[in-house]
Amino acid sequence: MVSAAEQLAANLNFSSFAKADELKKRIWFTLGALVVYRLGTYIPLPGIDPSVWSQVFKSQAGGILGVFNMFSGGGIDRMAVFALNIMPYISASIIIQLLQTVSPQLEALKKEGEAGRKIINQYTRYLTVVLAAFQAYGIAIGLQGAGNVVSNPGYFFLISTAVTLTGGTMFLMWLGEQVTSRGIGNGISLIIMAGIVAELPTAIANTLELGRQGALSTVVILAILIMAVVVIAVIVFVERAQRRLLIQYPKRQVGNRMFEGQSSHLPLKLNTSGVIPPIFASSLLLLPTTIASFNAGKGPEWFQWLTTQLGHGRPLFLILYLALIVFFTFFYTAIVFNPTETADNLKKHGGFIPGIRPGERTAEYIDYVLSRITVVGAIYLAAVCLVPEILISYASVPFYLGGTSLLIVVSVTMDTVAQVQGYMLAHQYEGLIRKSKLRGRRK
Repeated sequence: MVSAAEQLAANLNFSSFAKADELKKRIWFTLGALVVYRLGTYIPLPGIDPSVWSQVFKSQAGGILGVFNMFSGGGIDRMAVFALNIMPYISASIIIQLLQTVSPQLEALKKEGEAGRKIINQYTRYLTVVLAAFQAYGIAIGLQGAGNVVSNPGYFFLISTAVTLTGGTMFLMWLGEQVTSRGIGNGISLIIMAGIVAELPTAIANTLELGRQGALSTVVILAILIMAVVVIAVIVFVERAQRRLLIQYPKRQVGNRMFEGQSSHLPLKLNTSGVIPPIFASSLLLLPTTIASFNAGKGPEWFQWLTTQLGHGRPLFLILYLALIVFFTFFYTAIVFNPTETADNLKKHGGFIPGIRPGERTAEYIDYVLSRITVVGAIYLAAVCLVPEILISYASVPFYLGGTSLLIVVSVTMDTVAQVQGYMLAHQYEGLIRKSKLRGRRK
């Protein structure tokens, strides 16, 4: 006969193997989904001439097409079915978040918990379809007007291209949600990171080729590598940096027992806005250049002057880039973190900051501290993005070595590794609890 302790030990070993196997399945599922995404970036749109489009893209790679091509993993360069990538979904998510601050209905849904979150996610999907269809139709019109790219232009090409690109975005949105629920990490972020990382070897090869041709000296190439390492180290340090506010909970009595007061911390990230500010700033500044290139140099004289001044490395471009990054850093931080709501939650649970009265005074203090650390976060984002931008302009550094791409890759990698470690730590705790039960039964 098998004793209860032996049976529990057998169940413990089986559970440990099952948990380890589950983690492996999640990792393999994530890798498989990313492989499917990469295959889709090599399937060209029907009805276009890839060689002609490649020439057109090279002439406009310095505009907003270059930014989107980075996020699409080369999908726009090859004009693949995943050319739009997941960017319409990200735009829709940001718009919905902005609307939550001005719409009482969305604000009420946000406070309803899981049920409200599902409805908001459904609204985000609907908006994604609208944005993707609009952008896809614009790309189709642009392809028809870009020389001999399209073999048989007409309404059939416009409709089929719009449907194909929209369908590609919706498939990637579904794939990202599947990775989030059945894999490891945030699926949407991993898809963007996979596109950037996949094109990174090409950028490194181009840099080495420039060195072989004599366009870049060995000293410059080494300086670029050192700069990349330094930027990665700075990103890791700042993204993990927090300003912790001490939260004190008073003594409380439950029945005849008196519980001592407890203390905890309210963590405030140094960079609350993440990578959103540089993405928005780059898109806005590169838009005039792209419009001018599509118009083949036509337009008002003032617009041509503005387009020239907004070129890479120009003083006006750098000044506006800095200003927009700072603006979006404060703007997005104000959206994602509400000091008044945080202060109200602390007051409801009896928590307070020592020396600060609960309620309105606590909200003002949290807002004061958050504003100060956001200044540091804005300076950090501006430095990470502007220094590589200057090197791109004056040292012919490939676009993929920019600060925005490094910021995305490092941030997503840190989040994914943290989730894997948390997953493994949770299983270790489960194992310790079961072992303690096993020892108790043996006694």
